[in-house]
Amino acid sequence: MRDVIASEWYKLRSLRSNVYLLAVSVLAVLVCAGVAYLVGRGFDRQTFEERMRFTSNGAGLGTGLPVAYFVLGTLGALSITSEHATGMIRTSLAAVPRRQVFLFAKIPGLAAVTLVAGQVLAFAMHLAAQAVLGDRAGQMLLDGGTLGTPLSEPGVLATVIVAGLSMTAAALIGLGVGAAIRSTPGSLVALVMFFLVIPIVAQALPSPLRSQVGSYMMENLPSQIAGVGGGLLPSGAAAALLVVYVAAALTAGATVTALKGRLKVAAVGAAATLSAALVAVPATADSAGSGPSSLAWGPCTDKDAPKDMRCASVQVPLIWTEPAGRKITVPIAMLPASGAARRIGTVFAIPGGPGVSGIDELKQFHARFAKLRDRFDVVTFDPRNTVKPGGVLPYECLATGPYITLPDTRAEYAALARTNREHAQRCRSADPAFFDHMDSASVARDIEAVRTAMGEQRLSFLATSYGGHPALAYARLFPSRIRAMVMDGTAGHVEETVAREPSMYLRAEKALERFAAWCRSATACALHGQDTGEVWRRLVVAADRSPVPVHNDPTGAAYTGFDLKVAAAPSFISPGPEPDVPRWVELAEAIKKAAEGDASGFAEYVRRATGSPKLPSLAGQNMTHCLDGRAYESYAAYRSALRRAQELSPNFAGQRAWWPLGCAGWPAPVTNPPTPLPTSGLVPFLGVGSWTDHDEVAGIIRHVPGSASVRYDGHGHALYVYGKGGCVTAHVNRYFTSLRLPSPGTTCQATA
Repeated sequence: MRDVIASEWYKLRSLRSNVYLLAVSVLAVLVCAGVAYLVGRGFDRQTFEERMRFTSNGAGLGTGLPVAYFVLGTLGALSITSEHATGMIRTSLAAVPRRQVFLFAKIPGLAAVTLVAGQVLAFAMHLAAQAVLGDRAGQMLLDGGTLGTPLSEPGVLATVIVAGLSMTAAALIGLGVGAAIRSTPGSLVALVMFFLVIPIVAQALPSPLRSQVGSYMMENLPSQIAGVGGGLLPSGAAAALLVVYVAAALTAGATVTALKGRLKVAAVGAAATLSAALVAVPATADSAGSGPSSLAWGPCTDKDAPKDMRCASVQVPLIWTEPAGRKITVPIAMLPASGAARRIGTVFAIPGGPGVSGIDELKQFHARFAKLRDRFDVVTFDPRNTVKPGGVLPYECLATGPYITLPDTRAEYAALARTNREHAQRCRSADPAFFDHMDSASVARDIEAVRTAMGEQRLSFLATSYGGHPALAYARLFPSRIRAMVMDGTAGHVEETVAREPSMYLRAEKALERFAAWCRSATACALHGQDTGEVWRRLVVAADRSPVPVHNDPTGAAYTGFDLKVAAAPSFISPGPEPDVPRWVELAEAIKKAAEGDASGFAEYVRRATGSPKLPSLAGQNMTHCLDGRAYESYAAYRSALRRAQELSPNFAGQRAWWPLGCAGWPAPVTNPPTPLPTSGLVPFLGVGSWTDHDEVAGIIRHVPGSASVRYDGHGHALYVYGKGGCVTAHVNRYFTSLRLPSPGTTCQATA
């Protein structure tokens, strides 16, 4: 056998055509560089947000691999068809009568040459593509990848190495095809079909069939073997499929060489195809870690729901300490994974508020999750504390509440507590047990029930705004069930409310400075040409002395300085789409009008949101706020916090007291107070936030070792769901997909 291998090695290296073929393989490098050049040219002509929507060039191998496969496959085919063409096959078989030994003796020399050539080609293709892209390669994309991926990225080095090895597989496939067909032209046609034509046809198929079929194409196997995506197959199945391709070709070649039976060749080919299917089909199932689901998913009945959204529900205990007691129904909705890549798991979106419907948000903002759905199901729910008509408690009761004032005396504080209690009791009387169990810890336990019903071992979470409270409760209760956690503009629930107020006031002062700067430069500001800060301060002081009436309001509503601060705060923070900033335009007009003695400008936009001329302390929110401990411990604690606020914030002192004062006199006890997170067992979190809320988000995640945050240098809140900045979306998707966190100090610039 050794002599036969030596003779075949001599034949391989003595053929001049083989040298030419290896030289032609450089064409694959040129193809990769050319495609990278075209990608770069197109990229340079786009806006920042358009660039974010580009498809990644990945390791830069995709377009060159089919060319390299064909060239090296041709090398393998010619190593035997050239003997048939010249008639030397008779001499060779006379020297080696055992035909299969003759065929398999060609493998060592062919493998040795192509192993070296394949690695050289693979690294040259990658480096050429990266060099052409230059600095553009690091551009983040919405899917969480980058335009080009360097060798330092997880899985890229493995992809390049496996790509080089797969070129040896291509050469062996060519050898098997050449032995089976015994004709150079026929073998070349077969290789063109397998390596070039069929993959192009697969790309023309509609989605998700394109991705499903494309996963079986040889050019997509290296990245799947390396575990970095590019298809639906897990690493083991992709590697097995590559082996099956080689085995099928060599088996067919060996069968023809030994038996010359075309019918048997067809049988071998069919068996090989079946083997490939048996290897690959199980890989299209859900990711490891998913079990059977007990949920009855079906079409959503809402007319405005996306066609592919599915809905279900789960029964949970109203009181989790009484699991056998009364049950309530929690509605759930899912946008299933698109099938564009191998499914990783489920992202569970926790809405804010409290009281917001996650299902309504998912319907409205479903397009925000398009890239994430390449790898995940996206699931959300209507939490038990969702405030919607038709719920257990009267909607009219939950959507209203008393006006909050800043008490100056202990007696005024007690009077406010009585007013709060009376309104809360009217709501509570409809269903006391339900009203008393709207805390975020109960919501977290509901999420765990949903996870169990879905059959998922772990969940990835996107917690938005007040959704951070149930997310943190879940982290305390079920830390091992968290795969990833994104805190997007979330409110903290680790420290007491009073401890967080100073930083909140400082951010409010910054927001006023930005508003004043806009007014100085924009003629659209009704206060243009005036000292905006001074106008605001005079108005607030005057309104505290003599409330500003809302003209033509039948209720006789009037705004104190405190009322103005509470009503104006959301508009200071979120000016609306730039450069028009419609909420700032409206705010400036409202301030000007109030300074002239009419608060109807503020009343108009408060009425649009609440139906009330002034902002009420909504019972629907307070039934969660107060159970979560968002309250002052006493009148003395309130006065101490107010004095500290007056030192920190001359323009907004007392404004943050509106929320905890709403819980004064609350009829139900605190059941979910702020408490520390576990000291171990949690995965690192990702926090994202704007000018307004990044500092608070960063304060939350600092309690979880290894966590990181992204600061959005712009206005806004709930950045991912509301689509504020593709850069933030890219970092979140990257974390969910690969669990890679951004480097410390990462920022995303606001774009118009």
